[in-house]
Amino acid sequence: MNATYLTTDELAKRIKYESRTIRETLKDSVLLEGVHYFRPFGGRKILYIWERVEELMLEHAGVAPLSYPINKGGR
Repeated sequence: MNATYLTTDELAKRIKYESRTIRETLKDSVLLEGVHYFRPFGGRKILYIWERVEELMLEHAGVAPLSYPINKGGR
């Protein structure tokens, strides 16, 4: 599985939100544990799965997820 794991601060920079907003508003209401983030090794640290967060944002914005055309050769 290729995934990009981000801390709360790294995620905040990517989506242009405050870290505090992610922790207090989005976490556990929009961003769900086991789906969008996890706690490695059962610790306190939280890592967000960027690809899942991005899918959720695009879904809520009504934008189709980014896809790459399959090269069929020839042209």
